[in-house]
Amino acid sequence: VVGYAIPAVNCVSSSGINACLEAAKRNDAPIIIQFSSGGSQFYAGKGLDNTDFKAAIAGAVSGAFHVRTLAEQYGVPVILHTDHCAKKLLPWIDGLILASERYYESHGEPLFSSHMIDLSEEPLEENLDICKDYLERMSKIGLLLEMELGITGGEEDGVDNSDVPLEDLYSKPEEINQVYDELSPISDMYTIAAAFGNVHGVYSPGNVKLEPKILSKAQAYISEKLGDEAPEDKKPVSFVFHGGSGSDVSDIQESIGYGVIKMNIDTDTQWSYWEGIKGFEAKYHDYLQTQIGNPDGADKPNKKYYDPRELMRAAEISTVERLEQSFADLKCQNILGCGESSPAQNVLGPRRGGLPV
Repeated sequence: VVGYAIPAVNCVSSSGINACLEAAKRNDAPIIIQFSSGGSQFYAGKGLDNTDFKAAIAGAVSGAFHVRTLAEQYGVPVILHTDHCAKKLLPWIDGLILASERYYESHGEPLFSSHMIDLSEEPLEENLDICKDYLERMSKIGLLLEMELGITGGEEDGVDNSDVPLEDLYSKPEEINQVYDELSPISDMYTIAAAFGNVHGVYSPGNVKLEPKILSKAQAYISEKLGDEAPEDKKPVSFVFHGGSGSDVSDIQESIGYGVIKMNIDTDTQWSYWEGIKGFEAKYHDYLQTQIGNPDGADKPNKKYYDPRELMRAAEISTVERLEQSFADLKCQNILGCGESSPAQNVLGPRRGGLPV
């Protein structure tokens, strides 16, 4: 029993990735960096044609190499993951698995660590049949499969489940057991994103009713069926918590006790990134209206204020601070044994002197 879960952060830029790596180093913790199909396409550049998901494939691969290049310098372990992949997006995942297979031939490990296939809107039998095919292929090179059972409500990355029937937001122990029975003979390299009232986005208190005990009931149900073959901790399934943004810390930590090892966070880090930019603009507003002229003088240049690095750094700092809260909520601070992170040295900003953002 690990007793903690790892935050999984959706990234759409190298700046966002760097904020995640910095936060992981500061908190002496592992992190999961993940890309959605839309985020991958954005990473490649919205001006690039995405026919046959070519841009989304290239963007995710590029992001993966960025992470691999810098994670070693930050000294933190990173799980490289891709987020929701509905049936129509499977060609995107096919391209990424192919990239991992090629990488495996040269390096003995896959380029990515894991992929999510979200067929929760399909019939359960079809969901399982497709997942079994992918798990068989992926497990050969050490790729983990995350599958979704039940539907995560709300809206994210162009997928709107805000009007789904309430019962679809809660998985049944029998369904989770069926997944366990059908996937386990192939490989144990899978996790289940079971639904227990999860919703993408942030909503007013009382609008989201999480039921983490659904996970506990499923663990007990499967363990009873396994009998003497059940693991000692009676947690045969590793679960994923979707829609973690805005969730109450008590629900988060209760779910960890029931076998959650990964929690997705996107909406809150989107806000933290924007909040950093918003605060920077408010602080230096009068220096950001023209290229020349500010409260210090009509002929004073403003280049060091509107340099993109300044507002991006403000966004990164805000995001690092928000992620510190996530690491604490998930009980995964100071678990690597790397010691306290010392401040970076020889850091240069615009014109060799950055602003105090």
